[in-house]
Amino acid sequence: MGRSKNPGVDMTSTFGAPRPRRAGPATGRRWTSRLSWLTTFGLLIVAVAWSGWLAHTHFVGAGSVIDRLETATLDWRVLLAGQLPPPKDVAVVAIDDPTVDAEGGYPLARDRAARIVDAIRRSGAKAVAIDILFADGDPQSPADRALADVLGKMPSVIAAAATFDKTASSLIPAAEGELAPAGMFAASARVGLVNVSTDAGGTPRLMPLLILTKDGPRPSILLAAAGLGTDSEPVLSSDAVRLGDRDRHLDYGWYLPLRFYGPAGTIETVSAERLIKGETDERLKGKLVFLGVTATAIGDNFSSLFDPQMPGVEVLATGAANLIDGTALVRDVNVRRVDATAAVLLAVVAVALIALLPLPLALSIVVVLLLGWLGTTVFGVFDGYWLASVLPLAAMLPPAALAGSVRLYQDRRLARTLAAAEAALRRFQPRALAVHLAENPDFLMVPEERLVAILFVDLAGFTGMSERLGASRTRDVLKEFHTLVVEELVPRGGVVLNFMGDGAMVIFGLPKGGPADATNAVRASLAMIETVRGWIAEKGAETKLGGVRLGAHFGPVIMSRLGHDEEQHITATGDSVNVASRLMEVAKSFDASIAISEALWKAADVSGLTGPERWEVVAIRGRQEEMTVGLWR
Repeated sequence: MGRSKNPGVDMTSTFGAPRPRRAGPATGRRWTSRLSWLTTFGLLIVAVAWSGWLAHTHFVGAGSVIDRLETATLDWRVLLAGQLPPPKDVAVVAIDDPTVDAEGGYPLARDRAARIVDAIRRSGAKAVAIDILFADGDPQSPADRALADVLGKMPSVIAAAATFDKTASSLIPAAEGELAPAGMFAASARVGLVNVSTDAGGTPRLMPLLILTKDGPRPSILLAAAGLGTDSEPVLSSDAVRLGDRDRHLDYGWYLPLRFYGPAGTIETVSAERLIKGETDERLKGKLVFLGVTATAIGDNFSSLFDPQMPGVEVLATGAANLIDGTALVRDVNVRRVDATAAVLLAVVAVALIALLPLPLALSIVVVLLLGWLGTTVFGVFDGYWLASVLPLAAMLPPAALAGSVRLYQDRRLARTLAAAEAALRRFQPRALAVHLAENPDFLMVPEERLVAILFVDLAGFTGMSERLGASRTRDVLKEFHTLVVEELVPRGGVVLNFMGDGAMVIFGLPKGGPADATNAVRASLAMIETVRGWIAEKGAETKLGGVRLGAHFGPVIMSRLGHDEEQHITATGDSVNVASRLMEVAKSFDASIAISEALWKAADVSGLTGPERWEVVAIRGRQEEMTVGLWR
C-alpha cells in the first residue's frame, strides 16, 4: 500500500456534513432567502407612497376607477346582509298603468292631481312629496287654483329639477340652471330638487341632499320631505344632517348613501286610481307620502340591486325613509379614515411579510389578512357601515406583487446557487448519505451501534508507479481506479466513506441497514476484483501495478458524528473496522487478492458463488484472538 497506518488507531470515515444557514468560515455569508434590509426599506417606501396616494384620493373624496369597482362589491355585500323591513313611516301613491288607462292618458289634469292630493290629506297622511314638475300655472284656471289650494292645506313639497354642465366636477353638485314650479304652486308648498345621482351602471348610490344653484343652495326633495316627515327643520353640519334630535351621517358633499329595502313595491304602494275617485286609504295614515308616476313608458326608472326597473318616485321615497329611520349606509369622514388606514397598513404589512418571512408563509398570512378585512367590510354592511373593500386591495396588490417578484427572483437565484453548491458538494460525499442527510438533518447526532459489512481495497505497487509516472499522470490513474470502485460497489449498496490515496473504505449498511448487506458486500467484492484486474491488465505496460488487494469483514461498529458543530464527520469506529483493514495485510502475506472473514461469508447468501480457494486460521495484528479467513488468489 502507498500509505502507512497507525495500528493503534481505529480507521474512520471522513465524510463532511455541512449545516444549513450557517456562516461560512471564509466569507461569513449567511444562507438565507429573506430580502436585505435595504431592499426591504425601499419596497416599504414604494408601498407607503402608492397606498398613501390611493388613501389620500379616497379620503378627500376624489372619484376614481376604484369607486366603480367598489359599488360592484357593495352589491354582493348588501345581498349577503339581506333586505331590510319596509319602512313604517313612508308610503308611495303611484300614478300607475290602471290610473293612466282610467284617465285616458298622461299627464293628468290639474284638478285630477288635486283630487289625489286631497284624498291623501283625508286619508290622514302626515305630509306629501310630489315627484311631478308643475312648471306652469294659471291663477285664472280653476283646476290650477284647486291644486294650489289643496297643497296649502297640508304639509307638502313639490318638485323642481336642476340642470348640470356635464364637464363640471365638485364635491357639492353645482347646477347650471333650474326648472322651477310655477309661483302659485311654490307659494303653497315647499320646493325640493328631484335630481338623482347614479353610477356608471345607472344605479342610484349617493343621493345629493343639497345642490348649489344660481340662487343659492337648494335642498333635495327627499331632504325637505324628511323634514316634514319628522316635524323638524333639517340642519346640515359638516358631515351629518340633524332631524329632530337625531344625526344622520353623510358622505362628502352632503351625499346620502342609499340602501334599498327591496324591489319595486317593497315600500307600501297605493294606486292613485282609487284616490281620484275620492276614496281614502288607511294605509296612508300618519305617513309621509310620495306621489309620482310609475306607469310603463311614462315614469322614470332606475336600476337597483333588487330591481332593474325601480320607479324614480320609489328611489326618492327610499332616500327619505333612510333619513327618517336611519337605515342609510354610513360612509362619513370617519369611515373613510378607517378605509385609508387599512389600505396603508395592509400594503406595508404585506410587503414586510413577503420581504422577511418564507414566501409561502408570508403569502398565506397576507391572504388571511386580506380575507379578514373583506370579512370586516361584509359585517360592516350588516351594521350599516360602508367600508371600502376594493381600496385596500388596490393599495396592497401592486407593492405586494413587486415585493413578491423581487423575493421570487432572489429565491430562484439562491436556489440556483444552492443547487450548484449542492452538486459540487455531492462530489465530496456519498450520494446516499447526502440524500439521507437532506431528509434527516439529525442523522447520527446520537451514536448508533449497528452490524455492517466493511470493505477495504487498495492497489499493490502504487508507490513505485507514482515515482515512475509523476504526480499528474498518477492522479489520472487514481481517478480511473476510484471510478471503477464507485461503479462496481455503489450500485450494489456500498457507500464509499473515504478514498485514501490508492485505497478506499466502503460500508454496506448505510444509511440504513438491511438483511442483504453481507450478501451485497461479498458479491460486490468478487465482482470488483475481476473488474480491477481487467483494468490493471489494460494499463500494465504503463503502470506496472502489482495487483489489487481487498479485505472485508462483517461485525458491529459505532456510527456517529464527530467534530466541531460546524465541521463534522460521519465515522465508523470499532474493532470490526480495524479487522477489515488488517485483512489486506493477511491477503498480502498469503499472496492473495481477497481476504474475507468467515463472519462475513456466513452472514451472506453465497448460493451460486465459488467459495474461497482456501481457509486459513490467522492472527490479526493488534488482536489476541485468531480468526478464520477465506482467501482468493
